[in-house]
Amino acid sequence: MPFKLTDKQKVLRDSLLLNAAKHSLIYGGSRSGKTFLYCHGINTRALRAAGSRHGIFRKHGVAVKQSIGADTMPKALALAYPEVKYKYYEQDGMFLFPNESEIWLAGLDDKERVDKVLGKEYATIYENEASEISYDAHTTLASRLAQKVEVTTGPDTGSSLPLKSYVDLNPTTQAHWTHKLFVQGVEPESKRPVNRFDYVFGVANPEDNEENLPPGYINTLATMPEAARRRFYLGEYSGDSKDALWNRASIQKLFLRHDNELPVFRRIVVAIDPAAKSIPGSDETGIVVVAIDEKGQGYVLADGSGVFKPEDWAKAAITLYKYYKADCIVAEVNQGGEMVEAVIQAQAPNLTVKMVHATRGKYVRAEPIAALYARGRILHVGDFETLEDQMCNFTADFDRNGQGYSPDRMDALVWGFTELFPGLIEDRRDQTPRQAVAEDYDPFHRPSQGHNRPATAGMNYEPF
Repeated sequence: MPFKLTDKQKVLRDSLLLNAAKHSLIYGGSRSGKTFLYCHGINTRALRAAGSRHGIFRKHGVAVKQSIGADTMPKALALAYPEVKYKYYEQDGMFLFPNESEIWLAGLDDKERVDKVLGKEYATIYENEASEISYDAHTTLASRLAQKVEVTTGPDTGSSLPLKSYVDLNPTTQAHWTHKLFVQGVEPESKRPVNRFDYVFGVANPEDNEENLPPGYINTLATMPEAARRRFYLGEYSGDSKDALWNRASIQKLFLRHDNELPVFRRIVVAIDPAAKSIPGSDETGIVVVAIDEKGQGYVLADGSGVFKPEDWAKAAITLYKYYKADCIVAEVNQGGEMVEAVIQAQAPNLTVKMVHATRGKYVRAEPIAALYARGRILHVGDFETLEDQMCNFTADFDRNGQGYSPDRMDALVWGFTELFPGLIEDRRDQTPRQAVAEDYDPFHRPSQGHNRPATAGMNYEPF
């Protein structure tokens, strides 16, 4: 069949990708064709300018390789440019085209990998699923949008290929930097107006891409609970729920200039809430690192949550355990039971793993932790937008009306702090660790007095 974009993709191409603006955002519901359009645009730009370089980034390296490298990019090339004989170097995460253009894939969670990739300059930077990307990371990526390269084919041969920054996401709350920067038109930190001619945005929703979706998928999104429905079906930014257990004012943040500004921690825990289902909005595994210092102050150090297979979320949790030199992994086992324990122990048999069971609803378990926030007893070390969105949209009726959607990150946070502040939930089953580290075995060389941990050609292609 001949290749064609959907009607909505054509509108977005003409109004955003062909616009003179350097920065463009497409937000909207799940599977609305946002990622495909941007990948098609990058492929076209790479083919038009020999030797050009383009970068695609997500929070997690595993996710960008699975979603873009193994899925969307090959599909976009096969449909639009089947004649192009490209090579994909999976280990490096790099597509190489016959004209020597390159498309690099990287996860922001791999510092060594990111440092290597960001050592280059790019003609295009694409931030995929930007709800998980911090504003600080966005500004760092923008600094690498600097490759000067000429167009080598098409009507404008010899001209400079315009620099382009692409961003997409399923929208979260209006507090997210993408809403402030693109929709409100203000720089998120200084609050000063930006050049509105340089920042453009568009909206795409599942019904705009219905011809490419399986039967019943749109109805699945349309019948989700309201918060998930707004995000994944209507594709709307939301304000904080008025009756939510948390609010933004109660979430105090600590921004560090250097890792050594962290206090000495008495305990550090990696908490896991394994995914129970695989429908949109509920297929993440929550992985959050929390700590408590000698004075009883709690800290959120990292959010490693994401869409993972069991062996992949286990690897992610173990990596955080080692990096932060944690004392134990706490895992909720109402979903998965013995599988949760087994998948962790299979990869790291000497880790301390504690299994916990939910005997009360999410709201009841979360209330004592929210009270700690209200008293200033917990600090977030940096921004955790997606986690905070879940917290500030979690209401008392969740346990009655929340079927099909789970705030996995928030759940992991609650389990972690329940472990660090024992006794807050009276009937919580505080089980003995199934597997303890031997007394004379300390693979991570922890100091004896507390823990100081680090923070974190000739073919004509349409112009893009």
